Amino acid sequence: MTQTVPEYGLRAYAVLFAKYGPRETFKQSALDWIVSQSMKKKIFALLLRTGWIRKEERDTYQCIQPEQAIRGLAGFRVLNVMKKAEKPYAFTGLSAVEIWSDYAYVQRSIEKSPYFISVLRKDLRYWKGFFRGEHVPWYVHEGSTTGEYAVLMPVEHIAAAEKDGLKVEPLQKTLQAAKKNEMYSYAYHYMRRKYGTAAA
Repeated sequence: MTQTVPEYGLRAYAVLFAKYGPRETFKQSALDWIVSQSMKKKIFALLLRTGWIRKEERDTYQCIQPEQAIRGLAGFRVLNVMKKAEKPYAFTGLSAVEIWSDYAYVQRSIEKSPYFISVLRKDLRYWKGFFRGEHVPWYVHEGSTTGEYAVLMPVEHIAAAEKDGLKVEPLQKTLQAAKKNEMYSYAYHYMRRKYGTAAA
């Protein structure tokens, strides 16, 4: 799955793809006459990390197809990204309904894919840096953009349960939220059947 790259990385990819296409391999020396040694290392590290090129052998590389790279930008990454988090969090609201209901209710598409996440207010700086480092757009309380993004809900305390390797607000609270909205009735009944838990 690819990630967005800054303009200098995109230009380097364009040069490499124009010269070598998706099948021919190349070495870092392909950029020798264009950029400095340190910039060349930075570009290759960036394109490898973000998935625009792949390593074929110890010192040879290959471009991925542009359409594959573009499709990869619209893929879903946030759930896997959150498994790397080192601070407390809990998926909340509609995101919790999604996870507890095994996606019987789904609020996302490739066009718009919000994740609502409770985080400790004192950790807000960490979360901003965390999502910035993972190239995931984020907002505090509300916001919207195309593709995947996180909406951080700062709180003083977090109650969370674990589901599928993710921290999610407790089932009881999620059931109560789902019960209040007719739109989530299928997910609510699915959770009731699966977990046998009555909402208060």
